[in-house]
Amino acid sequence: MKFHKFISVILHPIVIPTIGVLLFLSITPDVIDKNRQYLLISIVFFTTYILPIISLAILKAIGQITDFKVNSIKERKIPIFIMVIIFYSLGSFLYKIAVFKELGMLFFGINVALLTIYLLFYFKIKSSIHVMSMSSALAFFLIYGSVHSISILPIAIVVIALTGILASSRLHLKAHTQLEVYSGFFIGLIGQATIHYFL
Repeated sequence: MKFHKFISVILHPIVIPTIGVLLFLSITPDVIDKNRQYLLISIVFFTTYILPIISLAILKAIGQITDFKVNSIKERKIPIFIMVIIFYSLGSFLYKIAVFKELGMLFFGINVALLTIYLLFYFKIKSSIHVMSMSSALAFFLIYGSVHSISILPIAIVVIALTGILASSRLHLKAHTQLEVYSGFFIGLIGQATIHYFL
């Protein structure tokens, strides 16, 4: 049980964006000076980690959610809506910077996935945001590697393995059903594919 909780925490959806940016900086063929890299990491960490935590704390304080797990569909609606705004804003900001344009597309893709998950709430489907985050990262790096002729096989293998472990942990913890895990996985893939097709 402790192992499954540990996996769910270290691969939490608000952690994955920062990890994704670190991986991006490690493989990008573009030359980006260190100060710019540090600024990028700081911005992404603040907007996708710190802001969501502050938002959840406020929502808990005013009684909109009972705890940070936000397990029910009812409690997930406002946090997801806030994340949609955050990711769209971050994506728009990065998309305007040539060297970070593709990172902007990553966050737009996640935004599409979040909107899809939000819409599915009305059909009583609670897709796994944990798994969606991992499959979004997987799809992004597969597309990025293909576009820039970069071998991302090691990254892909690790992400696929971690996604499997994470999905298993979410099921073990009874946080999701198999349908919710699978839907989260495919929503993440489709979100990235959609953005890269249209942009």
